[in-house]
Amino acid sequence: MFENSSNSFIKKHLSKDIFDKLKTKKTKSGFTLYHAIKSGIENPDSSVGIYAGDKETYEEFFEIFNPVISDYHSFKLTNFHKSDFSVPDLSNPDPEKKYIISTRIRVARNLEKLPFTTNTSLKERKEVEKKAVKAFELLDNDLSGNFFSFKTISDSQQRSFSQNHIGFNKGDRFQESAGINRDWPDARGIFISNNENFIVWINEEDHLRVISMQKNGDISETFNRLSRGIAILEKNLKFAFDDHLGYLTACPSNLGTAMRASVHIRLPNLQKKKNLLEDIAEKYNLQIRGTHGEKTEVKGAVFDISNRQRLGITEKECIKALHKGICTIVNLEKALPPL
Repeated sequence: MFENSSNSFIKKHLSKDIFDKLKTKKTKSGFTLYHAIKSGIENPDSSVGIYAGDKETYEEFFEIFNPVISDYHSFKLTNFHKSDFSVPDLSNPDPEKKYIISTRIRVARNLEKLPFTTNTSLKERKEVEKKAVKAFELLDNDLSGNFFSFKTISDSQQRSFSQNHIGFNKGDRFQESAGINRDWPDARGIFISNNENFIVWINEEDHLRVISMQKNGDISETFNRLSRGIAILEKNLKFAFDDHLGYLTACPSNLGTAMRASVHIRLPNLQKKKNLLEDIAEKYNLQIRGTHGEKTEVKGAVFDISNRQRLGITEKECIKALHKGICTIVNLEKALPPL
């Protein structure tokens, strides 16, 4: 079933006994084990290799999702997950803007009673779009902006937003195999605030990807904006949540806070001493990625550094850990002599 070259979590944990037990099951929305693992089968370089199709997936296929989640997140599923969007008062790690290029914090959300993007009909995608656009009307002040449908957005608008690295492309081959790209670009779009610091994708990998970002290292301010935006959206939208798994997402790697808080940071000295950078990342549970994210190269000594832990930790704790790690990294970069 899985190629020998595959090192995915699904290959590691899907035994013949588990496969035989689950192969005929399906959720009320029709999601099966084959649908869940199709992307992992077709893409042997997948990291996780399994997707959920709805909230019920995590219960119906518990025998396979449990070991994958426990292994990936180092989390016992008997533990409870708590959410906390209260904003800590944190200093800017780089007030002179010498190292940090930008800060970006995003969370994934799925609506409570609808199938996820891996398992949804075009009618259901449109329902997500309709509900989300209605909720955007509540966003005000610095969060106010406009929604752009990918069906009608002009070329000039796309070029304008692309200058700020706001893209309009459909998902990658992993998402293609998972069924996420079906019906593209119908019922897809993006809400962009007038200052372009607050963005919400509709029907990307999850129903919503809520993003706060800015071109400096003020992690606290970026998180404050995200916290305010989420609180407003929750007035009109009910998100899928589980007491043990946290916010439910299509890919189990995002469970819990469903948050990736990251900075783009230029580190010419530490680039030549990556062992020191990796030690700090290990200490503060951070992930070091290439300039443009996972599986990309580091260009111009610019790294993408983000939180690794999502499940069993609150949003506030994620932000505080990232802040401590980035402060340590900036101080070390300053102290190292140029090579």
